[in-house]
Amino acid sequence: MQCSWKAVLLLALASIAIQYTAIRTFTAKSFHSCPIPNPVNCSLSQDADASDRLCDESPTFAYNLSRKTHILILATTRSGSSFVGQLFNQHFDVFYLFEPLYHVQYTLIPKLTQSKSTTDRRVMLGASRDLLRSLYDCDLYFLENYIKPQPVNHTTDRLFRRGASKALCSPPVCESLGAVDLHLEEGDCVKKCGTLNLTLATESCREHGHVAIKTVRVPEVSDLRALVEDPRLNLKVIQLVRDPRGILASRSETFRDTYRLWRIWDGTGRKPYNLDVTQLTTVCEDFWNSVSTGLNRPPWLKGKYMLVRYEDLARNPMKKTEEIYDFLGIPMDSNVERWIQNNTRGDRSSSKHKYGTVRNSAATAEKWRFRLSYEIVAFTQRACQQVLAQLGYRTASSEEELKNLSVSLVEDRDFLPFS
Repeated sequence: MQCSWKAVLLLALASIAIQYTAIRTFTAKSFHSCPIPNPVNCSLSQDADASDRLCDESPTFAYNLSRKTHILILATTRSGSSFVGQLFNQHFDVFYLFEPLYHVQYTLIPKLTQSKSTTDRRVMLGASRDLLRSLYDCDLYFLENYIKPQPVNHTTDRLFRRGASKALCSPPVCESLGAVDLHLEEGDCVKKCGTLNLTLATESCREHGHVAIKTVRVPEVSDLRALVEDPRLNLKVIQLVRDPRGILASRSETFRDTYRLWRIWDGTGRKPYNLDVTQLTTVCEDFWNSVSTGLNRPPWLKGKYMLVRYEDLARNPMKKTEEIYDFLGIPMDSNVERWIQNNTRGDRSSSKHKYGTVRNSAATAEKWRFRLSYEIVAFTQRACQQVLAQLGYRTASSEEELKNLSVSLVEDRDFLPFS
């Protein structure tokens, strides 16, 4: 029996409406693959029970068909994020990218005013979210919109810190490597691998079970809500925090020109009248706002958020890393364990490179107590009083207490993941 033209038209319109609604809302977590009427024979009603059985027995597909775990390390500069990134970079089944949002920032900022307005922030965050979504989908071609000069034939030598990604410095992405080159240092990657072929990188990404990205260019976890709620992703956010006093000490040592006035104050004991205190207060405000959101446990973050203090990771790296992988639901492999053992017991000479990760992690976490003057520490404690208490960092009431390592300035506190 043939269908009437009206029935065919109605079926077509219904199909279009359903597709449009799915594309517009993405609210459904999954969809079913059910039988649809054949335009040639519209007699599904002849065996409605059979069609229901087919629908019930057919598999349920999520938008994230591969069921990859997508990981975002949310941090700020000099908080230990490079170290945490390596905990994923070393995993055989994780495709890791180091600061891809660098390209968004340095492409858009020259076109934006320097007022740090909410409009500029929205533009930056909107572009960042679009890029992150594409990268989690292993669409590395989307990066070409921000790499300058633009890649030719999908190849470039301008990807920021390519060598920090193990997947981008090993076969099949790096075709020229021999067996002796399988563990390249970051500086040797570009020399030995040549230009980056984004097509090969995309293929490598798709072959890995999970994707991890580290960024210091997203201020707060609430800025990621659209991605966290996107049913096409299985995004989990690890927010890394560090004592603001330690961040200030590390930045002053690493970015000497940018933090020159802080260094003058530290050296002379006199606070410059034109000191840019927002270099400190912005960190504390972003921490306060972001951590407050996470600890308030909104429904959209359930099972998606974990707060990690750098100091806890530095004092017991193996245990904390196991907790992180348990939160993610990913088995921690022997490569990660080996890397932790080899990179948390370094001597003084092993941490000379400003982005290096080989160091005595426990000692590094406390080193700021000897780098900053008590005057600067006291100023920081007043400026960041709320967030220090929120994160369990004790204040030092004197220079003697500041230098006394037997007095812990980190409270024992367990920030359990929101499950």
